[in-house]
Amino acid sequence: MSLSDWLEQGWLVKRRPDRREIRELLGIADRGINDAQAKGISTDTRLILAYNAALQLAIAALAATGYRVLHEAHHYRAIQSLAFTINASADLVDQLDSFRKKRNISDYERAGTVSEHEAEEMLICAKALRETVIVWLKTNHTELV
Repeated sequence: MSLSDWLEQGWLVKRRPDRREIRELLGIADRGINDAQAKGISTDTRLILAYNAALQLAIAALAATGYRVLHEAHHYRAIQSLAFTINASADLVDQLDSFRKKRNISDYERAGTVSEHEAEEMLICAKALRETVIVWLKTNHTELV
């Protein structure tokens, strides 16, 4: 599969990359990373904030390549698209998908399901993904940063 295949499947739409949009998505990711480090908030909330930061980074990378995910399975496809955009490893995509599932449980079904370790691991992952996406943008899409 490729992003072109996804487009043919109707999972993506083509769009023109926009520098302002990329900057705003990176700003949202930075806010999420910063907020996830706040003291006194639950581990559930910390994981959700860090996960959402990673999601925005995935969306930014996809937008830089000229695509946007349609709403059906939006989070899933945005995370999976990292394999095509920044050439993310299967391990990273799997890890983020596991956090996506954990976030869904925590956000929609049950409170108190996220351990301190999981919240911290998601934060570390989001920070590393940010650095990777920034380097990738500077290398492949200099006009957008």
